[in-house]
Amino acid sequence: MITTQAAPNAITIALTAPMTTPIPALATAAQTLRSGPTRRSSGTVASAMPIGTRGRRNFGSTRGVLGTGLAFFRHPASTSAAMARAAIHPACVVRSVTDTTTDSVLIAPRPRWWAWLIAGVSLLFLVAIAVAALIPSEWVAEAENPRLDEMQPAPYARIPASAESVNDRIVYTGLPDEVEVFDTNGDFFFVTVSAPTQSMLSWLVGAGDPVELLTEEGRNGRRTATQNREISLQQMRTATQEAQYVALTVAGYDPTIENGEVVVQDVLCRVPGEDRLECAEPFPADEALDPADAILAVDGVPVGTIDDLAAELDGRSPGDVIELRIRRPTVGELDVEVELSSDPDDPDRTIVGFVPFDTRSITLPFDVAIDSGAVGGPSAGLAFTLALIDELTEGDLTGGRNIAVTGTIDLEGNVGPIGGLRQKMSAVQQHGVDVFIVPANQIEFSDDDPSTDLDDDICRLECLNEAADDEVVIIKVATLEEALIALQTLGGDPPIPVGGGDDTTAS
Repeated sequence: MITTQAAPNAITIALTAPMTTPIPALATAAQTLRSGPTRRSSGTVASAMPIGTRGRRNFGSTRGVLGTGLAFFRHPASTSAAMARAAIHPACVVRSVTDTTTDSVLIAPRPRWWAWLIAGVSLLFLVAIAVAALIPSEWVAEAENPRLDEMQPAPYARIPASAESVNDRIVYTGLPDEVEVFDTNGDFFFVTVSAPTQSMLSWLVGAGDPVELLTEEGRNGRRTATQNREISLQQMRTATQEAQYVALTVAGYDPTIENGEVVVQDVLCRVPGEDRLECAEPFPADEALDPADAILAVDGVPVGTIDDLAAELDGRSPGDVIELRIRRPTVGELDVEVELSSDPDDPDRTIVGFVPFDTRSITLPFDVAIDSGAVGGPSAGLAFTLALIDELTEGDLTGGRNIAVTGTIDLEGNVGPIGGLRQKMSAVQQHGVDVFIVPANQIEFSDDDPSTDLDDDICRLECLNEAADDEVVIIKVATLEEALIALQTLGGDPPIPVGGGDDTTAS
């Protein structure tokens, strides 16, 4: 009998090959089908009968029992029952990837030491920030007190605040038919600074220019914070009144001035100290009067203006004691006694011994209100004046630009100095305004006074066309007339009075 050797197939090779541990691989679509409920196998025949029997027993076929017996002599290891059953039922051998791999246990990676270190440092950093925000800056920050010529703790800092449109704050009421308010193509901006208390965190973050550290005396002077606040608000009221008077006069109207109540600005010093900063001997009024006090009556006689007070002092002599009825902020009305003094410049003149505020009020042909909000101080006077002129006269003063302005204004049109110029310069830059009008007598370009040396920060009027995008063109003016001429140089129109008068800048 001739026998033929059974050709090896995939199942036989798989069953007789040595078992190895393969590397797990991602499941394929075929593996998914093999593990499904239908028990189908791709590439093999799932049958209980040997291949080629076609449903009947065939002992003579090499693929039947005889072939199996011959296979015993060729491959004795294949005669084990388990292997034989696997050859008959190949579909049951491999069902999924896990059937061909050894068991393994997944172990979570052990945390690295540096991860704990980073987390700890981050937590300490957050705690340090929180603590620094609570510690007052005066624990670490110092500033010079010029009066005492020594360094002192600095709990405050003068910082840039804002640049705000004046035109948005002007309100006209009761306008006659003949009065016209003209549209403008640009705005005038007034600039503010603030001097808040500092924490250690704000001191660390904001250290350097343009932040200026302030001592208690550097912020409030010799007054209390309440007195300074009242004085600052009074200065703003005076600035708006003076701006209205000057602007309406330029516009061709006829405003009038009336004196206001008597308010103490500062008590005079009779004998200054050797350093000219300390007062060696104040006037007797210093014991009874404080800045921001309003004088209401003298020996029971009401006084409404500085002229009324002068009339009551007429005929009195230095050394006389008078009784004043005053109104003190946060306290109310009270009576105090004051010893009169002689004027150091005119010994024959009897005075109380204080400098009064200019509380004159302006009477206008129509009502103009400038909403200054909580902003105090006199430094917006020139900005208010220019904005009013621009809206009450024909033409466009700004030439279509947004222009920042700072400086006081008096009834004669003179522009006066202000405080915090460097911080205001920074506020102008931050708000994207590229032209800044400042008082001429404020800026002294000197190496001896770095606080006023702005050569590195600004560009002058003559380099307007060459100024970079982040540079501010600064214009120095001493009077309102100089400011109007400078605006014309920038492309603005001269103001034309409503009566059709001549150009106010021609003289």
